[in-house]
Order: sequence, then C-alpha cells, then structure tokens
Amino acid sequence: MSWAIRRLLRGVMHLFSWFVIPYTYLVSARIRSHRLPPIENPLLQIPAVTLAGKIRTGQIKSEDVVSAYIERCRQVNPILNAIVEERFEQALAEARQIDEEVAKKLRTEEQMMTETPILGVPVTIKESLAVKGMSNTGGRKLKNKRIAQQDSPVVEQIRKSGGVILLVSNTPELCLCWETYNKCTGLTKNPYNVKRTVGGSSGGEAALISSAASLIGVTTDIAGSSRLPAAFVGVFGHKPSPFSVSPYGHNPSCEDESWGNFFTPGAMCRYAEDLPLLLKAMSDPAGVTLSLDATVNLTEINYYYMENDGPTGLTEPIQPDIQAAIQNVVNHFNAEKVQLKRLIWALDISICKMLRMKNIETIYTQQRDGQPNTTVGKELLKYFCGCSDSDLPSVVIGPMQHIVQNYIPTSRLAFLDQQTELLRKDFLDLLGTNGVFIYPVFPNTAHRHFSIFHKLVDTSYMMVFNTLGFPAASCMVGLDREKLPIGVQIVASPGQDHLIFAVAQELERKYGGWVPPPAQQQH
Repeated sequence: MSWAIRRLLRGVMHLFSWFVIPYTYLVSARIRSHRLPPIENPLLQIPAVTLAGKIRTGQIKSEDVVSAYIERCRQVNPILNAIVEERFEQALAEARQIDEEVAKKLRTEEQMMTETPILGVPVTIKESLAVKGMSNTGGRKLKNKRIAQQDSPVVEQIRKSGGVILLVSNTPELCLCWETYNKCTGLTKNPYNVKRTVGGSSGGEAALISSAASLIGVTTDIAGSSRLPAAFVGVFGHKPSPFSVSPYGHNPSCEDESWGNFFTPGAMCRYAEDLPLLLKAMSDPAGVTLSLDATVNLTEINYYYMENDGPTGLTEPIQPDIQAAIQNVVNHFNAEKVQLKRLIWALDISICKMLRMKNIETIYTQQRDGQPNTTVGKELLKYFCGCSDSDLPSVVIGPMQHIVQNYIPTSRLAFLDQQTELLRKDFLDLLGTNGVFIYPVFPNTAHRHFSIFHKLVDTSYMMVFNTLGFPAASCMVGLDREKLPIGVQIVASPGQDHLIFAVAQELERKYGGWVPPPAQQQH
C-alpha cells in the first residue's frame, strides 16, 4: 500500500470505530460482573513438568489431578463460557487406568518419561482440532452437528504421550476472528474482567488455562490465534516452527500446499517451563525435528527488538504500559534496537497470502456433511437482514477472497511475494541460529468485547510471522494499570523454538509469570 492508502485505511478503521465502540459498550453493559471462585486445590497450581514426574513415581494420582481440574471447570465455566463439550467420565476412567499401570511398575520411570512425557496430565483441546467422538464444528451452526470420526494427528500424539483429554474448548466460527464467539456456544469471557475479550481464535483454551481450569492446552495459530489470547490472559502461547507439529485434522481444512507453512497447532501453558514438554508431546514424529532438549546459555543469545512496526502509518500506537514493559524486557537482555523497513509490508503480504490459499474451507464451500453451498450475495443479504446462521467474519471472507483473487493485479501480487521472501531473508540474516526478536503482540491489552472489528489491521504484529514461517510466542511480563495482563512477543528463526522457550522461562523468572485472576472474597 502507498502511504496515502495506508492513511485512508487507518481513517476507515477510525470511522468504523464510531459504530463499533457504542456496540462494545452496549455488550459490556449487558454482561454481569463476576469474579471467579478462589483457587483452593493446590494440585491446580503445580506445573505439568512437576505433575508428570510425581504421577509416574506414584507420589500423586492422576485421578486426583483430573478430578481437581474437572471440579475447577465446573466452577468457572458458568462464568467464562469456554467449554464446548466435555468428556469428564472418560477422562477419569483413563486416569484410573494410568494409576493402576504406574502401581504395577511395568515400566521404569525413565521409560515413562521418554515414552509418555505427560503421563496422567490433563490436557484441553481447541474444538477445531478433531478429537474422536467429540464436537468438531469449528464453531459453525450446522443442520447436523459434526462429530470427529478420528483424532487429528496432534491429538493422537497427545494421547500417545500419556495426556488425559478433558474437553474441547470454544473458538469463533471457522477460527476466523480474534474474538471468541459463535452462534453455537456463544461468547467466551476474560477471567480478569468478564467485560473484556479473551481474544481469539484460541480463546476457550486461554480462558480455561488462565483461570486454573486447565494446565496445558492444544491451540491453533494462523494469524496470532494462539498468541493474542495468551497475551490477553497472562499465559504463554506458542506458534511452533512449521511442520514440527502436524497441521492436519483441523476444521476448517485446506488443501493448499503452503497451508502448513502458514497454519500450525500451537501450545498454550500457564507455566513457561511446560512449553517444551507440551511441544515434545505434540510433535509430529515424521515432521521437522526440534532441539527441545538443547541447553541454552542466555548470555550467548543475540537479542534484537523493535518497539513498534515502524512508520507504517497503519496500526494504532502501542499502549504506554506495553511500551514500558517492552522497554524493561529490552533493558534486561540488553537488546539491540533494529529497523526492519520491510515490516511496512506486514499487513499487505499476510492478507494477500492467506486469502489466496486454495480450497480453504469456508461457508461458501461444500461441506463434508452435505451442507449446501451459499453465495456471497445471498449470505450478505441474509446477514444484514439478521437471518444468517453465520457470523460477520465468515460472511465477509468470501468477498475478500474474491477481491484479492480477481482484482489485485498479478504484478502487484508478485511484488508482495518478492517482499515476503526479502523480509524472510532479513530476519534469517538478523537472527541466524542464535538470535531472538522482541516485538509487541498487539498495541493494547484486553479490550472490550468486539472492539477487534475496528482494530483488524493491528493483527499484522502477529500475522506476519505466520506468513514468514517463523516460530513465535507471547510471554506474560506483568499487568497494566487496569490489572490486565501484558504479553510480549518473542520470535526466532525456524527450528530454534528452544531459544524462545529459554527466554520465556527467564521472563517468567524475572517478572513472576502467571498471576491468578481476581477471585471472589471468601466469607
């Protein structure tokens, strides 16, 4: 985009805010203020690394841990609305079986740690990832509810690694929004302030993990869907290196050969030390191998940063509390300030890349369950008449795809593809195999529900790393003046996820990590 077009788009977003902001206040006013019950069971505040060790040595029973998390889910879900479907009875039965196997000592502790690293640990899964026998609609309202007939590859790996799956969590329709709501389950709320968004599209996971109703969860990330919710609720959300985790078995699906470069299942944890453990449990045995057990010397890493996306003239200014938090992180690591000028193309290259993917499943494509096709014109009319079964992002993606695929000149698309490769090279040259990049996740902390609709361009802070195929994580670094969590983004070269994890653990040590959401006063 030229400077003039960027300013025009910024103006359009500002104009749109005149309509969106009153609506966000209306929604907020209709939500009754609630605080969560206090976290009373000490099992709920033990990292997965420690839990797994105690379960395989018989010091703690998996059944007790699973029971504790089931009880917590029942306490908080009426307030947060994060669960689509649970499998609590099956999970308890699996936990009992694990405890029996541990008691029989059929395997050594070392064998269990190697073969089943998360043995007996409860895990929650984003509903868009197939869990056999569970809802897999991707938040879509269908004539016949879609039930997963088999596990997605990443869920299969979680089971093989010993994880006990508790439930599937809420997501926006077809994962197409950074606000977690749909016409099946409804709106998921932020544990720190229910009048604020939990982000999206992995908002159900984020709400459960930060409220101590889950410990570790499998998310997805196509445009920041794991990182933004994590930032908004004060946990750790990681987008892995492409193809280190299988990208298949997801709804919506896509047949484009570049799908796995752009989209990946992600890892979300309350404690930074659990990130490598969860990613190890998720990893595709036939995929890209990561050095998750590599020893990292923090003093030998090269640290770089940008405090915003440069002179794009497009995104909102970074909130002062986030600016201060990033500066604290920069000072702690003595990071070098850089100016990657091609980041000016972040939004252009990301949007055009995503909307040109072939055969990505939307409401306009034939569904596996025989749902009839609809047309863009018909669905737009139905939506604005209040008759559509779909939400706004699902409706407008059709027109957006049509515009990008039919009205943007081939020469322009070729130029943007060239800028993508050049920016990718810029980052590879900068970071090498021993560098990390410190960057904002988003310009503000958790905003009111649906405010994202006038902040869509600000997602380029996250989306660009999907486009480039770089691993990235949102790391909790404190609270703002409204006691809402602040996240900072840490990026590394493909295959160097272990550097991000080492930095995440240091940030947790330095700034304290997860802070329990405000709880009801005990009487």
